[in-house]
Amino acid sequence: MRHLNGLLISQFGPHAHLFSFCFHPILADLALRFHTVGRKPWAEREPTTMTQTTTALPPLSAAWDPSLATPDTDEFCWTPLQLAARAGDIAEMQRILAENPAAANDPPCGYYGQTALQAACMHGHEAAVRLLLDVGADVHFSGGNNFQRNALQIACGNGDDRIVEMLLAAGARVNEVMSASDGRAHKQPSSGPSSRIKVTRYNGRTALQAACDRGHKHLAERLLRLGADVNAPPSPTAGCTAIQAAARGGYLPIVELLLQHGADANAAAARHKGYTALQGACRGGHADIVERLLQLRAVDVDALGGMHGDGTALHAAAEGGNADVIRMLLATGANINARSWKRGRGHTALQSALAAGHDEAARVLRESGATERLGGGYFLFS
Repeated sequence: MRHLNGLLISQFGPHAHLFSFCFHPILADLALRFHTVGRKPWAEREPTTMTQTTTALPPLSAAWDPSLATPDTDEFCWTPLQLAARAGDIAEMQRILAENPAAANDPPCGYYGQTALQAACMHGHEAAVRLLLDVGADVHFSGGNNFQRNALQIACGNGDDRIVEMLLAAGARVNEVMSASDGRAHKQPSSGPSSRIKVTRYNGRTALQAACDRGHKHLAERLLRLGADVNAPPSPTAGCTAIQAAARGGYLPIVELLLQHGADANAAAARHKGYTALQGACRGGHADIVERLLQLRAVDVDALGGMHGDGTALHAAAEGGNADVIRMLLATGANINARSWKRGRGHTALQSALAAGHDEAARVLRESGATERLGGGYFLFS
């Protein structure tokens, strides 16, 4: 159904949802036949001639650019200019823009769609970014339904200094307020710092969160000097605050930087698939960050994560098989038999360790007094 939706959007425009709603097998067959006429299979297409910059960027993966995971489905939602910008094909971009300059601001479509500017930023094509900015590309667009990040947020995640500066010069805002988030998504603890920033619903990141997510300390410093909100809340789904992102990634220098700027180490997890800073560090086995956070004493060691990640820090450590981190948490008073609460089927950290096959972690928990319970665990933080 998702594949058909993409085809319908590309062929029938904004009214495609009417066809999708009235979905019928005959319509599906017609849409597929109509769209694939004259097109070679993905694997047989000739590579595009590309003009690329030589900027050294972190390797792209589907975890950072989800569009890479589904080229044969979501590409049908992309405009020719968006595809050319993703490839860094300057000649093709110039040809399209000469015919239709307004194409620079065609909105993203599909689950992981990107504007032409976002696509160029994602792949570090500096010349393509400059071309699009020169013709008036809007720097404030957010991405498709499941990847709602704007150009600056993408560039900060990539750590591309020159593109970041180009976007800032073009008016990109460090504390961009885009579509309003679910009001239930994130509630700051009453004792913690407050934030007025809202982020998009799915996989959103502020520029600072994106930089911290990928370990770019120099950009985090730059953004903080420009007034980035260190405690901007996470996107309701799969989001993270800046310190949660840095802790999960194992970036202790960034964690220290954020704490110096007033980051709330006890900030609540995102509503769906969220984790606290301590849970993120525990899941990744980053003992140095776990130790630093525990030194703050204000951190709630038994706080629960969001839905689909609703265990405690001890669950996260057990799921990751991090026996040393488990010992640290227990020494701090973590509840060894705490149960996750999802739909009343909560289980213990011991069950998490057993389900993941971490024998040493299970042994440490048992020796420390973990209670055996019936039933198996399931993965919370993976």
